[in-house]
Amino acid sequence: MVRLARIRLAGTIAATAMCAAAATEVAAQDRSQVLNEQLQLGDVFGGQTLNVVDVSGQVTVTTDARGNQLVGASNGRSTDIDSSQDMRGDVSASTTLTLDGDTNGPVTSATEARGNSLTGAIYYGQMTVDATQALSGDVTATTNLTGTDARLVGGGQISAGAFGNTVALVGGGSGDRRAALTGRIDQTVTGDVRASNLASPRFVREPAEFVSQAVANTVQGTTGPNASQELDVRQRSSGALVEARTGVWAGNGWNLAARAHAGGNQANFYNQGGSLVPTTDQANSAQIRSDSELSSYDFGKATSSATAVANDVTIANNDIYVDIDNTQLNTGGVEATASFTGQKGYDAYVGAQAAGNAITGYGAAPIVRNVQSNSGDVSATATTTINGSGRHVIAGANAVGNAATFYVTGTGGN
Repeated sequence: MVRLARIRLAGTIAATAMCAAAATEVAAQDRSQVLNEQLQLGDVFGGQTLNVVDVSGQVTVTTDARGNQLVGASNGRSTDIDSSQDMRGDVSASTTLTLDGDTNGPVTSATEARGNSLTGAIYYGQMTVDATQALSGDVTATTNLTGTDARLVGGGQISAGAFGNTVALVGGGSGDRRAALTGRIDQTVTGDVRASNLASPRFVREPAEFVSQAVANTVQGTTGPNASQELDVRQRSSGALVEARTGVWAGNGWNLAARAHAGGNQANFYNQGGSLVPTTDQANSAQIRSDSELSSYDFGKATSSATAVANDVTIANNDIYVDIDNTQLNTGGVEATASFTGQKGYDAYVGAQAAGNAITGYGAAPIVRNVQSNSGDVSATATTTINGSGRHVIAGANAVGNAATFYVTGTGGN
């Protein structure tokens, strides 16, 4: 296992007494610099096994594995980040829960595996990012809840997440002290990304949700009031498979949910007040597969949902100026499958959604340039089987090659 990292911080503090022109010149130089180079050649693994019987309180488990990680924040000082992250080994995180008897408190289990991760925050200043992330190994997250007599009296939240490359940026300002996120992000994945969440409880009383999520590349920019974003994002997903699978087989479930989400490239931008100018270039050739399977002999409320999207962009701005330049190309297959099987009970909700390319934009009078091309097969399948009796069955399946949705909000003027 080899990890190479080089980080340098530098900055100049302006003098307190100077003329206005000199103050402006020095302020322009008053910036921190982060130079980051990370190379991981070996595999990274995190795993744990839990065996318990008749727990009176809660059960909380966290398993995390990451190849390369950079985290930083700046308050009142502009920062330049130049980062290169290269993950060539495999990353895997695994959690096995053997719960026998009654678990009276909630069960909370989070299993997460990430290849390359960059997180940055700027408050009252500008953060300029030049980030490159490359993943050639596989990323796998697995959760398995077993036990011949597992009774989840207190319900719970169990999740498994596998992510190839992730960038999360946050900015905030107030009054005349503004914040800005600017720069370029380039992400490439050539390995497989898989998440699996399997459970076989005998009895579940309180609400319980089982979630799997697998995404090759993801970028999220979030800014609050008095802040702006201008980011250029390039994402490439060309591995063989991106797969999320959730399987829950229960004897008696009062309120059960099984959810699975798989994505090739994902970019989300949210802004409360200020300009939002994103440029996105996404291309996927991987097979994108999402599968949610839920069964319960007796059931109260049962929900099974699966979503699969090759390229996905969401842009939301509560201020006036939104300028969107989006290009999406998908050549891989996209498949979403959701199913529920029950004997007798009340309400069943089953939904499957699949898309080759999708973009959604919110804002006042947005400027939009959108190019989408899909040549891969896209399928969504929802299956509901109730062998005895039930009350409500609500099911839907939606498959689309290219989807573009834009909402124009009012500004209070005429």
